[in-house]
Amino acid sequence: MTIQPSNTPLLEWAGDSLAIGLFEDAVELTGELATLDQKFSGVLKELIAEEEFKGKANSTIFTRVGTGSGVRKVILVGLGKLEALKLDTLRRAAAAVARVAKKQKSKILGFSFPLWNNDAAASAQAIAEGVELALYQDIRFKSEPEDKGTQLETVELLGFSGEEAAINRAQQIVSGVILARQLVAAPANAVTPITLAETAQAIANEYGLQLQILEREDCEKLGMGAFLGVAQASDLPPKFIHLTYKPEGRPKKKLAIIGKGLTFDSGGLNIKGAGSGIETMKIDMGGAAATLGAAKAIAQLKPDSEVHFISAATENMISGHAMRPGDILTASNGKTIEVNNTDAEGRLTLADALVYADKLGLDAIVDLATLTGANVIALGEDIAGLYTPDDAVASELEKAAQTSGEKIWRMPMEEKYFEGLKSGIADMKNTGPRPGGSITAALFLKEFVKETPWAHLDIAGPVWTDKENGYNGAGATGYGVRTLVDWVLGTGE
Repeated sequence: MTIQPSNTPLLEWAGDSLAIGLFEDAVELTGELATLDQKFSGVLKELIAEEEFKGKANSTIFTRVGTGSGVRKVILVGLGKLEALKLDTLRRAAAAVARVAKKQKSKILGFSFPLWNNDAAASAQAIAEGVELALYQDIRFKSEPEDKGTQLETVELLGFSGEEAAINRAQQIVSGVILARQLVAAPANAVTPITLAETAQAIANEYGLQLQILEREDCEKLGMGAFLGVAQASDLPPKFIHLTYKPEGRPKKKLAIIGKGLTFDSGGLNIKGAGSGIETMKIDMGGAAATLGAAKAIAQLKPDSEVHFISAATENMISGHAMRPGDILTASNGKTIEVNNTDAEGRLTLADALVYADKLGLDAIVDLATLTGANVIALGEDIAGLYTPDDAVASELEKAAQTSGEKIWRMPMEEKYFEGLKSGIADMKNTGPRPGGSITAALFLKEFVKETPWAHLDIAGPVWTDKENGYNGAGATGYGVRTLVDWVLGTGE
């Protein structure tokens, strides 16, 4: 599929389907649209009246247009209130249109959408992202492709002449999102710690990034007892992945993105029971997937900041070598941890990854992880929790999330809650009481960052969706990639 800008006037455009965006309570056809309606023999006005179309966000209606007009079908899509127009409005509307056009077996699709904030580049990028993300299908594990019908071949953005770079940028970012979706969606027998390391190697080879893979022996020398404690029950070797993008010239910032990389989480000896969702625990490496997806996108976008992509990848399994409830692990900063729940393993792997990154002399660290069910209880399945003591990093991430359309909400770092993590025989326990569980998890992580401004994103909810949601089909969403990319690009400005 090719997405391209077009300087063809709306009244002269020809193709299979023409999509027109209309604002809520402003669906009366005036000016150029009125002229277009005359060309279509009044079909637009008639369609709006018959369907009682109000222009509500993402609502769509369509109809066939009379022969001789150059257009086979027209699709009207609601953009909601004019005053509430956001980039994500265009992104979601474009996704809705793309799905309709595909069902209608369109090969050539044209978009007539307004600009957000008079910004043609940002608007073109959002529309292209919406189309690409909505049409992605994962059929890797099916014996035969389900979709054998007509595919969209060409998408033209009318009135966006000269915005090729914005569209290309959208496709580079989407390539990272799709990589993250593929990693999360793949079963644990297809994506292992070895697979994640191989994926990092492929990115390094293709885009000229630096890569260091620390094997078990290397991690032992660095004293990564928390990470290796989780890894010791698996038959598969742990892989500590450190992928680095460096710009030409002196970097404006030095940043790190750390992703939790549990390719399967059985819960360990605190095994996940009935109703725990153990069959979905292939998604517990969603943070690592987003990290590698962001690496792929950033390597193509070439920002002015140096970025380190880090993941301590392993499985949390059960065997005679498994860590036991009550064991004490020593992290690479010397902190001792009483393991009171082997199913709170992600924070143990992140602990050593944070210590490692903290020594790199960075301007900021962001980690992201499918860390707690408590965050899902607090914020639902669409919103990630943002935990940080640093207001500047919080503001940067909130701005990036707003641009990307990925929802985050800043949560409190209530220091008093750390009391629940105190241990009688070690420096801390790995879990606290049930109330405020996502907060105590973030406070645990904070103990492993000494110098660097840091933020934690708990993405347990939005990493996966059970039903079609905006530009995400059911399944892995690739959540976090676009926010991370926007954050990196923004910090370099």
